[in-house]
Amino acid sequence: MDDTPLIELVDVTKEYHGAQALQNVSWSLRKGEIHSIVGENGAGKSTLMKIIAGVTQPSAGKLLLEGRETHFSGPGAALDAGIAMVFQETNLVPSMTVGQNLFLGEERSFNRLRQVYIKAQQLLQSLNFDVDPWVQVSTLGSAKKQMVEIARAVLKNAKLIIFDEPTATLTPEEKGHFFTLIKRLRQNGVTLVFISHALEESLELSDRITVLRDGRLVASDETGNFTRDSIIRAMVGRELSQELYQSRPEPRSPGVPILSVQNISMGQTVRNTSFSIFSGQITGFFGLIGAGRTETAKIIAGALKRNFFHGGEIRLLGRPVRYRIPRPAMLDGIVYVSEDRKVEGFFDQMSISQNIYINHLVAGLEKGAIVSLEKMRALQKEWSDQLKIKALSGDSKVIELSGGNQQKVVIAGALVKKPKLVIFDEPTRGVDVGAIADIHKMIRDLADMGIGVIVISSYLPEIMNLSDRILVYRSGRVVEEFTASEATEDGIMFAAVH
Repeated sequence: MDDTPLIELVDVTKEYHGAQALQNVSWSLRKGEIHSIVGENGAGKSTLMKIIAGVTQPSAGKLLLEGRETHFSGPGAALDAGIAMVFQETNLVPSMTVGQNLFLGEERSFNRLRQVYIKAQQLLQSLNFDVDPWVQVSTLGSAKKQMVEIARAVLKNAKLIIFDEPTATLTPEEKGHFFTLIKRLRQNGVTLVFISHALEESLELSDRITVLRDGRLVASDETGNFTRDSIIRAMVGRELSQELYQSRPEPRSPGVPILSVQNISMGQTVRNTSFSIFSGQITGFFGLIGAGRTETAKIIAGALKRNFFHGGEIRLLGRPVRYRIPRPAMLDGIVYVSEDRKVEGFFDQMSISQNIYINHLVAGLEKGAIVSLEKMRALQKEWSDQLKIKALSGDSKVIELSGGNQQKVVIAGALVKKPKLVIFDEPTRGVDVGAIADIHKMIRDLADMGIGVIVISSYLPEIMNLSDRILVYRSGRVVEEFTASEATEDGIMFAAVH
């Protein structure tokens, strides 16, 4: 039996502008295993995998592929060697169809365009992915875009596939299909690596787990030798499980009604739903994917329009409002933090300071027409300190940051507007446990300051731990309300499903 590792890294270091993202990492990957890479945001997980996938080059150290020292000039060279990486932010051509994206660069292999779509349909069906090969990629949601990326990697017959947060945007049913696919790929001899924040998934699926912290490898062992708590201890150097989900603080009493929603409707997605939101209180929205939570939030924030006739009524501090675009809602003190930070949350090629400052400007908080660089830097420092944004400098582009730090920039951009009501849609999706603790503390602090807060989350322990009251959605409407003291996981889930 050949015990030569598929991939071996020897003393790999990576520096960006003098700062070390990886420090003397030595690591190996066995053939045919499922291996999870976990760590806080900024720990070096993506950098490590990008070196293996040829996206970036190490500053020092060696990469061995099946025992031979190798240098990849780019992702194409790595793909030719059988290494594919499925990124958290998809790299598809939005103006092309799904089929065209799958066979991009291989058009000469087909006599007719119809053959492309037939092959694409067969591939997607074999993977149990419900995606139409004829539709334009720009019309797909983030979950289906992820499926197309995965299908493309499978199509290349890669012997190693690296997944960066593959399940962050998938529904529970889609996750089940994905896990089945992963196990089938391993049976076919494919080696798989996950970069993941979902520790339960890592413990369930992986053969081995590696933990990175501050650019160093701190633990790598068989999965059976880890527990959730031991992984967290290795990741952050302290206990966090109790801090995150097991201790529930006393619920806050409601303040004045900030928002009153009466019988709002939007097609078949939101149907005659009613509720109120109070100052100084966190209201959790829970429900299955497609239950209408996000659509309700976007109607409130002006990103979607409710029915013109029989669309219901929204009152903000007693005053009836109907927003057709987000800006008037934002000027009235309502901000929405999107679940899709890359598409709706920030300008990826702008710096941290520019992203925060532009939100300050659109809120009408800057007098005069001259941009103040001094104010821009001051705001960036204030919010970076407050939210613990980790970056080389305030001039770092947001696209260069880890997922958790990107999310913190989005939140800073929302809070700099001085809102009365903040709506967080999946605030910790794709975020590590250390950053989750920071974001949860910030959400609680907002409520303690008297601001009204809505938290939409598909993760039940998060909803139960954060919320003072919980509204359960099903089929486009609120079907049940729980106080924090009476809420149970079984009761909430039963209301969401039945």
